[in-house]
Amino acid sequence: MLQLAPTATAAEPAANGAVSARPQSVVVTLPADCRMAAQAHLLQELLAALDACAIDLDGRAVERVDTAALQLLTLFKREADARGAALNWMGASVALDEAADLLGLAKTLKLPAAVPA
Repeated sequence: MLQLAPTATAAEPAANGAVSARPQSVVVTLPADCRMAAQAHLLQELLAALDACAIDLDGRAVERVDTAALQLLTLFKREADARGAALNWMGASVALDEAADLLGLAKTLKLPAAVPA
């Protein structure tokens, strides 16, 4: 079972006692091949993005996506919501939209209307 890092606060004390602020915004561009077997780097990018106050996901280039990647995106959205991060979509490809719809995750992920490639 995949687990994301525990929920963090907006500002956390650094090792030297200073308070480090969260980045204001970050963009995560999903790869054309968004299958978990082909994209090990995606998890690290998503985990790093959780430190931001606002996260923009760009799914316009996705040509292939599998159930595991959609499950990861669902967990990512839940964790972002729990941390109070604003999660927005810059767009979603037809492939991403159709796969999420097939699995009943389009509403959960709050995908925008599909954009043809």
